[in-house]
Amino acid sequence: MVAKKLNQPLEPGATLGVLGGGQLGRMFSQAASKMGYKVCVLDPSADSPAAEVSALHVRAEFDDQAGLARLAEQCDAITTEFENVPADSLRFLQTSVPVCPPPEAVEIAQNRNLEKSFFKDHRLPVNTCAQITEAAQIDSAFAKMSGKAVLKTARFGYDGKGQQVCSSAAEAAAAFESFGVQECVLEDFVPFDCEVSVVLARDVYGNIEAFPLVENQHKNGILDLCIVPARVPQTVRQQAADVATKLAESMQYVGVLAVEMFVCDGALSINEIAPRPHNSGHYTMDACNYSQFDQQVRTLAGLPVAKVVQHQPAVMYNLLGDQLLEDNFQWLKLQSIDNAHVHVYGKAEARLGRKMGHVNLLGAETSDLLDKIVGLKN
Repeated sequence: MVAKKLNQPLEPGATLGVLGGGQLGRMFSQAASKMGYKVCVLDPSADSPAAEVSALHVRAEFDDQAGLARLAEQCDAITTEFENVPADSLRFLQTSVPVCPPPEAVEIAQNRNLEKSFFKDHRLPVNTCAQITEAAQIDSAFAKMSGKAVLKTARFGYDGKGQQVCSSAAEAAAAFESFGVQECVLEDFVPFDCEVSVVLARDVYGNIEAFPLVENQHKNGILDLCIVPARVPQTVRQQAADVATKLAESMQYVGVLAVEMFVCDGALSINEIAPRPHNSGHYTMDACNYSQFDQQVRTLAGLPVAKVVQHQPAVMYNLLGDQLLEDNFQWLKLQSIDNAHVHVYGKAEARLGRKMGHVNLLGAETSDLLDKIVGLKN
């Protein structure tokens, strides 16, 4: 099977395809439209956020070859907005149209055990872990941990779902049972100082441009705040960029890639990767000269990655359905804050834990921005 490649960069007027109609597809479509490209979305939903702002919509499941063929007929190049699209669907598409990121990279990101093996094979920093496919493996695997571990489903876990902290092999066994006895990974618990992420873009020419390092804060397993630049030493920022760059080069990656890492006593370990734009990169839409979605369009269209500059410090705050459902929530109050850029995803229904939008706050001092976030939450 020969993967089709671009012979030359795509000019404005070309049609770019995206698998997935969520908020990431929506923001990709908006960036592409700004640059003069049309976008065709493949998504089974009739009212997906991305389809609402795109020129074309193929309504089909992600493994529907007839639907995929219709998408390929419409498009000059195709990407994905989420990592759980079947890798075989990407392979099917790339026989007739250029596809990025590579299906192999997406496949690795879909399975935590494949991720960990890839990190180890390429001498990238990763914490102690073990593949779990049956309960009999848990006792010996837990014995290799430091006394506390996290059991995670190998596939389809996100926003804190499909994972549980365990203080004993018995707890891990119970968690394995509760997850339906499916393939898991047992990871040593990392008492990290903070979590950071690198969002970078790699083009078809092998050029890499990384955005400034992001400091991430979670609440109930869901990303809550992003602080940029991260409040870590410059040595850690450089090390994180070096690790992410090595990872992208090892994968021969093309597109936008997010690499989440833990910082523990000045050392890094990779948590996981996302072969797409990432929630922690949303600040780039207002704080940088080019956003992560601009870079996604550029890499897909065969353009060189752009040099990135952050204009000023930023804090990104996720708007969840929890907040929108509160009686005292007011959009107008949110919109009236100075240097607050509100992005709404166009989802039909607010639900607990559902990402409905985000706010990018810009200013000279990170401490002032965090104070404003406290005001938003109260």
